[in-house]
Amino acid sequence: MNMKANRVWMIAAGVIAALAASILITACAKPPTEEMEAARTAVTRAENDPDVVVYAVSALARAREALSNMEAEAQAKRYDTARSYAAEAQTGAEKAINDARTQAARAKDDSANALAALRNAVGETDSTIAQGKKNKLTLDWNEIDRDYQDAQGVAGEAEAAAAANRYRDVVERANTARTTLSAINARISGASLAVTRKK
Repeated sequence: MNMKANRVWMIAAGVIAALAASILITACAKPPTEEMEAARTAVTRAENDPDVVVYAVSALARAREALSNMEAEAQAKRYDTARSYAAEAQTGAEKAINDARTQAARAKDDSANALAALRNAVGETDSTIAQGKKNKLTLDWNEIDRDYQDAQGVAGEAEAAAAANRYRDVVERANTARTTLSAINARISGASLAVTRKK
């Protein structure tokens, strides 16, 4: 019986020691403050990047969600999980910034191409109008001149958007102006073709 009591005592002592170690480890665990601060800084940097809020909204949203999860886990004293979310938030914020730079560069190239095509279309339309008037084509020149002025106004808006680095606006306005210019050219070409057929 003495042996049995000794055995029970040893098991109880082991359980108490394990419990004490667990409490000690939990009490000594510290929040990953450096990692959490790095994550907050990275997400703030992404939020303040003007390209991110235009071109990488979904990547930024994922970084914000990881940051929110990090805060919740730290509040619940689940520091390993909080550390993991901190790394995820920081990586997500950096990805948002890199994605935004890539998309902004692509948008800049697209806008430069749209402006070049628009400038060519304006020059072509100007020549077409001049030639059509010289050939005295029967058209409503007042209406064509109004449409041409409208297209030039939208082209000016595209140029202003380019100067302000609003690349999506550049492409949208350039395409709108080119559509109007294309319609003008088609009307003049149609009238010219009709005169040619009569001869």
